Amino acid sequence: MNNSIQNQEEENINIKKYLTLFLDNWRWFIFTGIIAVSIAFLINRYSTSIYESQNTVYLTEKEDAMGAMSTIMKEFGSFGSKTQNIENQIGILTSYSLTRKTLERLNYQVSYFDKGRINDVEIFEDCPFRVILDSIKTEKYKEKIFITIVSENEVKLEIPRDSNAVSVQLFFGETFENADYIFKIVKSDIFDTEEHVSQDFFFQIHDYNELTKKYLKNLTVEASFKKGTILQLTSKGSVPEKVVEYLNTLIIEAIENDLREKNATSIKTIEFIDDQLTSVVDSLTYAEKKLETFRSSNKIVNLSEEGSSMFKKLEELQAKKSLIEIKIKYYEYLLKTIRDKNNFKDIITPSVIGVQDQLLNTLVAQLSQLYSERQVLEYSATGDNPSLQIINMKIKNTIAALIDNVNNLIESAHIESKETQKEIAKVDAEIKKLPSTERELINIQRKFELNDNIYNYLLQKRAEVGITKAANLPDLKFIDYALLDNTLQTSPNRKLNYLIALFLGLFIPGLLLIVRDFMNDTIVEREEIERKTSIPIIGSIAHNRRTLDVIPVKLHPKSSIAETFRAIRTNLAFFIKNKQSQTPIITLTSTISGEGKTFCALNLAAIISMNNKKVVVVGLDLRKPKLQQMLQTNFTAGITNYLIGTHTLQDITITTDVPNLNVILSGPIPPNPLELIESDKFSEFITELKQAGYDYIIFDTPPIGLVADTLSISKYSDLNVFVMRQNYTNRNSIKFINDISVESKIKNLCILINDVNMINSYGYRYGAYRNNKYGYGYYEDEAFEDTRLIAKFKRILKKQK
Repeated sequence: MNNSIQNQEEENINIKKYLTLFLDNWRWFIFTGIIAVSIAFLINRYSTSIYESQNTVYLTEKEDAMGAMSTIMKEFGSFGSKTQNIENQIGILTSYSLTRKTLERLNYQVSYFDKGRINDVEIFEDCPFRVILDSIKTEKYKEKIFITIVSENEVKLEIPRDSNAVSVQLFFGETFENADYIFKIVKSDIFDTEEHVSQDFFFQIHDYNELTKKYLKNLTVEASFKKGTILQLTSKGSVPEKVVEYLNTLIIEAIENDLREKNATSIKTIEFIDDQLTSVVDSLTYAEKKLETFRSSNKIVNLSEEGSSMFKKLEELQAKKSLIEIKIKYYEYLLKTIRDKNNFKDIITPSVIGVQDQLLNTLVAQLSQLYSERQVLEYSATGDNPSLQIINMKIKNTIAALIDNVNNLIESAHIESKETQKEIAKVDAEIKKLPSTERELINIQRKFELNDNIYNYLLQKRAEVGITKAANLPDLKFIDYALLDNTLQTSPNRKLNYLIALFLGLFIPGLLLIVRDFMNDTIVEREEIERKTSIPIIGSIAHNRRTLDVIPVKLHPKSSIAETFRAIRTNLAFFIKNKQSQTPIITLTSTISGEGKTFCALNLAAIISMNNKKVVVVGLDLRKPKLQQMLQTNFTAGITNYLIGTHTLQDITITTDVPNLNVILSGPIPPNPLELIESDKFSEFITELKQAGYDYIIFDTPPIGLVADTLSISKYSDLNVFVMRQNYTNRNSIKFINDISVESKIKNLCILINDVNMINSYGYRYGAYRNNKYGYGYYEDEAFEDTRLIAKFKRILKKQK
C-alpha cells in the first residue's frame, strides 16, 4: 500500500516537473511551432494540388442487356452480348489498351502550363493556345517548350538547351519545323488579346506509352458492394477538368468497345449472307425472265395435275440439296477460319445458318467463350500465367475436337447431297415422260422456285441477324457521371498539414527537453534530493545574477539571493539546538570543487553578521584555497602560519568592510595539510577562536569527495553543511553523502542547495522557497523581473484571485 502511494506521488511529481519544464521553455515551443506552421504554409501554397473524382457504372446481366430479344438470341445461340463477371469487367476497365484509346481520343499528348515565379501550374481549358502535333523525336518527349504571346497574331517560341537552343517568332497557325519537331500553334476559343499578350507559358509533349502508365497508376476500379454489380471508378490528377473528362470518356470508350465486340458476330454473319445473296440474285433474275418468256411464247401458264405433282416433289428435293450446299459452305468457312487462326470470339454461330448439330453448336460456343476469357485475362496477365496457360490448352483441345467434328459433318453432308441427287434423277426420269412443252416448263420453273426459296431463306436469316444486332446493349450503364463540382482536393491536405505541423512544433521541443533532462546526470530539482535521502535540507541559495559581486547580501540586501541567505540564517536556529558551546562552529564542504561552498560560507557569515552577530570565516581548504582569490586581497598570512607557529591569531585575522565579519585565510599551501589539521595546534586554534568572542565560526573546508581533511575538521563542528549546486553536482553525490551519514563519519549533517534559478528552474519552482516573495516589487532584482508571457499570465491570475 505504501509503495503504491509512493509510486503515485512520484508519478504526480514527474507530471508536475515536466509541465513546469515545458512552461519554462515556452519560447522554444513558440519558435518551433512558428517554423513548423510556416513550412506547412509553404507546402500548402507551393505544392502541386492533386484532385480526385469518381463516377459510378452498373454492370448489367445478360438478360438486362438483351431485353425482349433474349429469347431470340438464345434460339440463335449468338454470343454477341455475352455475360461477363465483375472481375473481368474490372480487368477491362483497367486495361492498358482502353486507357490508351481514351487518351488518344482526348488528345492528351500535350500538357500546357502557366509559368509562375516560384512554381508552374498545369492548365487545361484556360490555355489561350493549342498545339497541333505532326511529329516528334522520341528523345524529345517532356522537353519544355516556352511560349510568350507577343501580339494578337504572333508568339515567341523558345527551347532552352545547353546546345542547339531554339528561339523563334511565329504567327498563329504557322508550322514550326526542325530536326526534332513538326507542329503548329493555333489560338484557342478563350484567347483574349488584352489578357494574354505578354504572358509566359510552356508546354510538354508526352509519350503515349508513359502517359498511359501514369493514368493507369492513378486509376482504381472497385465494386461498391461486396456482392453487387455496381463499379466505382476513381482517378486523380493535378488538373480537375482532365480527371473528370478522362473518367467519363473512359466509360464511353468501354461502352463503345463492348458494342463493337457484341455486333462483330452479327456483322460477320450479315457479310456471309450477303455473299450468298449476290450469287442467288443473278440466278433468280435469269430464271424469272426465262420463265416469263417461255410462258409467253408457248401460251402456257399452269402445269397439269401430274406435272404439278412431279414439280412439287422435285422442288422439295432441290431445296433440300441447296440447304446442304449452304451447310457445306459454312463448314468450309469454319475450317478456313480455324486454319487462318482468326479470332473465334466473332465467329458465325451454326444455328444462324440453320445448322442444328448439337455438338457443333456446343463446340463453337465453347471456343468463342474461351477466346473471350483469354482476351480479358490478357489485359492483366503475362504469358507465364498459369490461368492463361490453362485457357490456351483448352482452346487447343476444343479446336482439335471442332476440326474432327466439321470434317465428319462435311463428309456426311456430301453423302446426303449425293443421295438427294439420286432422288432428283429419279424424278427427272419421270418428268421426261411428260410432253416436251410441259417438261421444259417444269425445268424452267424448277430453277426459278429453287433460287426464289434460297433467296427468301437468306433474306429471312439476314433480317433475324439484323434484329439481333439491333437488340445488343452494352454491359455497362452510367449511374453517376464524374462532375467537376464533386471533385475533391486530396493533396496537399491543408488542415492535416497544419495539424501535423502544430503537433511537431510541440512534440519536437518537448521530446528534446525530455531527452535532455533524461541525459542530464546532475541534480536539477529539490524533490530528487528529498526522495533519495533523509538528510535534512537547510535551504536553497538563489542564483547570483550579479556574478562579479562576491558578497551580494551586503551590496544588494533586498535581492532574492539575500532573502534566501536570511532564510538559512533563520533555519540555523533549528539545526543548532543542542550546541556544545556558546560559539557554534559551522563547516561547509562539498563533493568536488566548483559547487560554491566558499561563496556560501562568505555570504552566510555576512548575513549572520548583519544580525549583530560577530562571525569569523576560516579558510581551511589548504590544498586549493579560494577565499583569498574571492576577496581579492594581498594579505598572504593564514592558518597555515598559525599552525606552524610563526603567527598568532591576531596576525592572521582580517577585518572586512562588513561589520562584525572577520576572515582568516588559509595562508601558504603546506606540503602536509592533513597532518597540520590533526595536530594539537589546530585544537588550540579552535579553543582560541571560541575565546575570541565570536558568536559563529564558519569553516570553508576542501571537498570531502576528494580529500579526507574535512572528516578531521567535522568533529569540531556543531553543524556540517554539504553544498550541492543545481545543474552541477552529480546525482551520485546523494549516494555518497548517504554513505557518510549511515557510517556516521560526519554527524549533524545537512544539505545546502546552491545556485538555484528561482525563475527558470522547473525543479525549484515548487521548492521550499516558492513563496519567498514577500511583496510585489520588494526585491532589488525587480530589474531582473521575469517578463515572460507565462509569468505575466500567472500574475494576472493571482490578481484576479
